[in-house]
Amino acid sequence: MTEKGDYIVYVDESGDHGLKNIDNNYPIFVLTFCCFKISDYIEQAVPELQRFKFKYFGHDQIVLHEIDIRKTKEPFKFLRTNRELRENFMSDLSKIIENIPFQIVPILIDKRKLMSKYNKPFNPYHLGLRFGLEKLNQILLYNGQEGKEISLIFEKRGNNEDKDLELEFLRICTENQQFGYKNINFGKMVYKFLISDKKTNSSGLQLADLTARPIGLKYLKPSQLNRAYDIIEKKKFGYKVFP
Repeated sequence: MTEKGDYIVYVDESGDHGLKNIDNNYPIFVLTFCCFKISDYIEQAVPELQRFKFKYFGHDQIVLHEIDIRKTKEPFKFLRTNRELRENFMSDLSKIIENIPFQIVPILIDKRKLMSKYNKPFNPYHLGLRFGLEKLNQILLYNGQEGKEISLIFEKRGNNEDKDLELEFLRICTENQQFGYKNINFGKMVYKFLISDKKTNSSGLQLADLTARPIGLKYLKPSQLNRAYDIIEKKKFGYKVFP
């Protein structure tokens, strides 16, 4: 039996990976790999998020979804009517992200540049996966995880998309398929691919969901005030923009 690693990784995205109809308002795809030491995740991340939910909702069945919070959809409609409550809510959530120790590997694909540079561009999600795993490999090998099993949890999207992503994941991690000029030895790690529905109420997936869009907005509007990004920036490792 393979020894279990000391880290857990949650992956989420912002934007869509399609190249046919690119949204001019958000022509990018962002993938964030949020890497937690399991002890920090158990002892700090999960209980802090639970306390936050009980404080504002009285129960822990709420799934924190960035787009629903931003657009004040149910169950976040109460944020529309009370400005002070909304500010306290966002401040508390920001403090949680700031205080929890974890590293973020952000990969940003500019789809317009990708289309203009390559005749047959790769799937942006597959590119983000490859680049993210390269940086993740560095973190985990540095922290003594060689030969240990590390689980990566991706958010469920759809059967076809999930199967396609798993195949690409296996090509990279199991077959050690190389790409471009770098020769990354993924064989030193044992990566486990997992898909999880957002409804499972995973603290890690919810935290990952909150990190992706601020990175995208910072790229598109660098001079705009972006408090969420200011917090996330301190946790970034190996940020890559492609092409």
